[in-house]
Amino acid sequence: MAVTSKKIPAPDKVEIKTALLSVFDKTGIVELAQALSARGVRLLSTGGTYKAIAAAGLAVTDVSEITGFPEIMDGRVKTLHPTVHGGLLAIRDDGEHQEAMKQHGIEAIDLAVINLYPFEEVRAVGGDYPTTVENIDIGGPAMIRASAKNHAYVTILTDPSDYAEFTEQLSADGGKTAYAFRQRMAAKAYARTAAYDAVISNWFAEALSIDTPRHRVIGGALKEEMRYGENPHQKAAFYVTGEKRPGVSTAALLQGKQLSYNNINDTDAAYELVAEFLPEKAPACAIIKHANPCGVATGSSLVEAYQRALACDSVSAFGGIIALNRTLDAETAEEIVKLFTEVIIAPDVTEEAKAIVARKPNLRLLSAGGLPDPRAAGLTAKTVSGGLLVQSRDNGMVEDLELKVVTKRAPTAQELEDMKFAFKIGKHVKSNAVVYAKDGQTAGIGAGQMSRVDSARIAALKAEEAAKALGLATPMTHGSAVASEAFLPFADGLLSMIAAGATAVIQPGGSMRDQEVIDAADEHGIAMVFTGMRHFRH
Repeated sequence: MAVTSKKIPAPDKVEIKTALLSVFDKTGIVELAQALSARGVRLLSTGGTYKAIAAAGLAVTDVSEITGFPEIMDGRVKTLHPTVHGGLLAIRDDGEHQEAMKQHGIEAIDLAVINLYPFEEVRAVGGDYPTTVENIDIGGPAMIRASAKNHAYVTILTDPSDYAEFTEQLSADGGKTAYAFRQRMAAKAYARTAAYDAVISNWFAEALSIDTPRHRVIGGALKEEMRYGENPHQKAAFYVTGEKRPGVSTAALLQGKQLSYNNINDTDAAYELVAEFLPEKAPACAIIKHANPCGVATGSSLVEAYQRALACDSVSAFGGIIALNRTLDAETAEEIVKLFTEVIIAPDVTEEAKAIVARKPNLRLLSAGGLPDPRAAGLTAKTVSGGLLVQSRDNGMVEDLELKVVTKRAPTAQELEDMKFAFKIGKHVKSNAVVYAKDGQTAGIGAGQMSRVDSARIAALKAEEAAKALGLATPMTHGSAVASEAFLPFADGLLSMIAAGATAVIQPGGSMRDQEVIDAADEHGIAMVFTGMRHFRH
């Protein structure tokens, strides 16, 4: 049965007389303590925070003096005490609570300034198991939750960015805080502890190889509010999980206006795709539109990779996202700015390239500081009505697969390279996906069709249009390798690919009609390999 409330109304204004300060992140804490001390507020503190405040010459009382109990067990136990939690939780206008405080010598605490051990950071840098566990904060979340629950009387601050607003309110209201402010800070406090616990629970699941924990919580910290979401009538914000995976969440915006919801989605898709191509092997460029690639290529130089990627579908590339696997240089920048582009993302950018891109002030330029590891483990999630679908990241790599030649003719060395190239890209194309490739360049991409045959035809049509634009006698699909991200259920899809000029096919296999498809390939002298791994992308 739920606990009932005594329905004692919360006061609007509460004067700050006693404050408890206990923070790991000491940004602004001395300045805050100085502002409080100047108003005659009694300061209570612990550990390193106590030392920092005392070193500033301020009067401060160690929490152990009010609890009558020393800090023990390497600091694990210092604030978990009735004197502290009674001071935070007491309802000041409740006679029974007042009597309990008087009986047990508990002093009311009006302000709690708490932030937590850096568990997220320790996890992100890959600390060992004991170190990671040791950075799970216990006393901090307990005090935050207690203070937030009793926000009718207690102000809780968990974020240094709120200190300025807090001190301004004290100045405006004679050392008091308003109920509405305390409510907002309480809401923020519970969100903080919830996100903190989410990271901890997910780390345990990962460390102990628990693929489907009984409860799965995904938390994030607000990075920025957005003007709108996928469409103007939708509200949106960008939250980051703290995962140190180079990409759109960690990138520095070197120029241009704030990225939109769709920009972020597309930029993430582009950068994850281009990361499939190791920079030490060859420069690579991916051009994305509406989360699907419209051109991908490698080259002898970065500018050549860009030009080859653009040649696949220069029409769709207009207003697209460009992702590079190497540092953006001046030569490549000069080529890119010739076309209207929304975003460029690269591991780094030269000063010369920055100056060139600056000629297009609305073009967003991102430096990601590195490339994400396509083999790295991790989680992806999407919402459905009333729930979350959570899965491990698709980190399968065609280089790691044992490819099985299933036709009479084996692929040539070049066909095999093109097969692998096309299959890498197919992994990042919305299903049903068909990708034609030749000599490290996409020849045609068909995405998101209900029929795989239609995807094959659309890709071939795109290749024909590109050939006309480039003045080529034949489309690049002639003599190409083609990838299907999932098995070919019937021979009709294969026949469409053959009609487009493909000479080699890579697909997962696994259809009940595999033999029918293989027979059709043999009949036309086509080489085919099975990967045994599909890459559905919805």
